[in-house]
This record gives sequence, structure tokens and C-alpha cells, in this order.
Amino acid sequence: MHRAWFDEQDLRLLHGLQISPRVSWADAARVLGTTPATVAARWERLRAEGLAWIVAHPSGRVGSTTVAFVEVDCLPGRRDDVIRSLREDARAVTIEQAARGRDLLLTVMTADLRSLSRFALDDLPRVEGVQRQQTSLATAIHRQASDWRLGALDRDQQGAFEATRPAVPRSPISLPREAWPLIRALGRDGRANAAELARATGRNHATVRRQLGRLLATGALTLRCEIAQDESLWPLHCTWLARVAEPEKERTLAALATLPELRLCVSTTGETNLQVVVWAKSQSDLLRLERLLGERLPWLTIVESVINLRTAKRMGCFIDDLGRATGEVVVPTALGPRSD
Repeated sequence: MHRAWFDEQDLRLLHGLQISPRVSWADAARVLGTTPATVAARWERLRAEGLAWIVAHPSGRVGSTTVAFVEVDCLPGRRDDVIRSLREDARAVTIEQAARGRDLLLTVMTADLRSLSRFALDDLPRVEGVQRQQTSLATAIHRQASDWRLGALDRDQQGAFEATRPAVPRSPISLPREAWPLIRALGRDGRANAAELARATGRNHATVRRQLGRLLATGALTLRCEIAQDESLWPLHCTWLARVAEPEKERTLAALATLPELRLCVSTTGETNLQVVVWAKSQSDLLRLERLLGERLPWLTIVESVINLRTAKRMGCFIDDLGRATGEVVVPTALGPRSD
């Protein structure tokens, strides 16, 4: 029996940070009924232990950002070598090791289709140890991991955290080239303040404060509170590769959106046209979810159910064998220049 990494106070704070990743500690303390110093100390402990962290990445709503899922098979005995090579590639933002069907499942984000083609057709085949690969393009992102919630706050508390969240425009605004240093700094610490960002970028404090406000107001960048996958709470990370007829897709998506376990839902190209990721509490819980879908969505065909055995990298952050962040980050560059 694994001991839970998080207590109830941790979960309430993390739920609040999922809603409003850069909420002030004063506002968070007011909602949670504690002091800013207590909240700040709790966050620093969680972050130092690799149990929670805040990343910045392309929102997925930006038209020029291309997202793809790449299945990779490795030569015998070469999987670790391939992972080491791909972890350093800023285009492969997430690397998961699958239980069957493929050795690795990559989430790839690039600035455009040409850049994706370069990764999939030119660069990936040259990685020593890669045997074969297959790419599916994301055609629509219906639910992102940044939308997943812990369910630890009551409705009033959720509303209070929502009120601290900056408004995001319906249509994201394109980013100027000079925004990249700030994006890179936020990718390493999404809660860094203006003074810390000024030191990291070598820019004037007042300039950074103005640029940070404009950057966050574009909607092109997603700030996301990530959480280690605690084996006592969410031991199973499962990807369903599914197929649904186009006339049934809208009501299928609406039904999937009601699942508290839902982490990701994306329309894709390929043999299957829907990729769904859930975090389940147990094997029996996962079977319950699959039965529920079979009963309520009989037109949805789950072609394959893939269990993720280990995550080596999640949205740029390196993950250890226990599922915790190591502190090493390769910031996704889909919104930045091709070189520093």
C-alpha cells in the first residue's frame, strides 16, 4: 500500500493553482483560510520535492502551433538511449513509455507543419536506436491537461480562485519575437515574479513587468500546474485510441467532458480519429470507465487501450522513475525562435 504524497491541504492548494497558476499567496490564503506565509511554504515544499510544478507552453489554440502524436519503436535494448536523445529535443514535449503496441509515445509541438515534417521525416529517423515511427496529427484539441481538476475545493472556493485568473481573449494574439526570453524563463518556473524574470532575462525590472502583463494577456501561452502522478491516488495513466463517426463526434465529446478522470481529448488523423487520456484510481476503476463508455456511447469504438508505464518528460519537464519532476526543463520552443 503506497502512502499518499499529498494531504488534503496540499490538494486544496494545488486545485487552486490549477485554476489560477499565478494567484498571489495573499489571495490564495484568503480563499483557503490560512496565511500567505503558510501557503508559500507549502508550495515551496511541494515544488522542492518534485511533487508539483508550474510550466508554460503553447496554448494549443494558436493556429500556427502544430501538435502531433508520434509512436516510436526502438531497436532491442536501445529504448533508454532513444529517451536520452529525445529528452533534449524541445519539440518532443512529452515522452511516455507504453505497456504495449509501441515503445514510446511522443507528444510533439512545432511552430508549423513544415517543422513537424522535419522532425518526423528527417531528424527522428536519425536518432540512434529508433527502428520505426508513425505520426498522427492533432486536428482539434478538445480538452487539455491544464483543464483537469483535482476536485478538492468546494464551488465557492473554485469561484474565488477563478476571480483571480486573468481574462484570456477568445482569439489568441500572435507573439513578438522578443517575447521568447520571457517564455523560456516562465517555462522553467511559471510562478517566477517580475524581479526573478528580470534577473533570468537580463532585462529591466519595470520593462519585464510590462512585457509579462502583455504576454499573459495574449492567450498564446498556457500556464499549467502539474502534479506528480501519486501511485496511491492515480496509479493508472491510460490512453484510449478510439474511432467515432463524424456525425456522432459532438455528443461524444460532450459526454467525455463529464468524466472527472479526463486529462486529454484530441481529434487526430490516422486509423483512429480520437485520442483520450485518463488518470484512473485503480484497474477496477479503469474497467468501470470503459464499461461506462460502452453503455453510454455504444457508437464509440476503443481500438486500443494503452497503459503508460513511465513518463520520462512531461511538457518539457524531466520526470524521474517515481513520477516526480527532477527540476531539469527543456522549454518547448513552438512559440519561440528556432535558435537562441
